[in-house]
Amino acid sequence: MARVILFNKPMGVLSQFTDARSPTERPTLSGFGLPKGVYPAGRLDRDSEGLLVLTDDGRLQARISSPGARTEKTYLVQVEGAPEEADLAKLRAGLVLKDGPTRTAKARLIDPPPIWDRDPPVRIRKSVPDRWLEITITEGRNRQVRRMCAAIGFPCLRLVRWRIGAWLLDGLAPGRWRDG
Repeated sequence: MARVILFNKPMGVLSQFTDARSPTERPTLSGFGLPKGVYPAGRLDRDSEGLLVLTDDGRLQARISSPGARTEKTYLVQVEGAPEEADLAKLRAGLVLKDGPTRTAKARLIDPPPIWDRDPPVRIRKSVPDRWLEITITEGRNRQVRRMCAAIGFPCLRLVRWRIGAWLLDGLAPGRWRDG
C-alpha cells in the first residue's frame, strides 16, 4: 500500500531533499524528519508555503503532478489591491500567459483565513489595500497562480496551498507532517 505524507512546507524551503546549487545556504525537505523513501508529488515554489504531498508510489506521484490528471489544487492567496468580481471572472474564464492559455479556474474573494503568521511577515503598504482569494486550478505550471494574479493586475503577497485533491492542510502547523 502506498504511503502518503502531508507536509506543511514553510516559506523559504525548497520542495526537494537536496540543493545541488547551494547545499549549505537554502533549507530543503531533509531538515524536517520526513520518512525515508517518500518523494514530493509536484513542487511548491520556495517563496510559497503550504501543502506538499509526498509518497513512495511513483504512479500516484505522477498522477498528482500530471496536468492531464486534472487534480484540483486550492490556494489561499493574499494579493495587493482590491480585485472585484469582474477581475475574478477573468481567472474563471482562463487567461493567456506567456507559456499559453490556462484552464479555467475557480476563484472567489474570501475573508482573511485563520492561518499561521508568516515569517518573515508580508510587507503591507498602508496606502494600498490587500485582499484574500481562494483559487483552485487543475494544472500546476511554474508559478502559475502568481502569474495569473499578476496578469489581472493583482500581485501575490502570500500564497498558501491549502488542498490537493482530497488532501487538506487543515490543522497542520508549518514544518510539520502527518500520514495522509
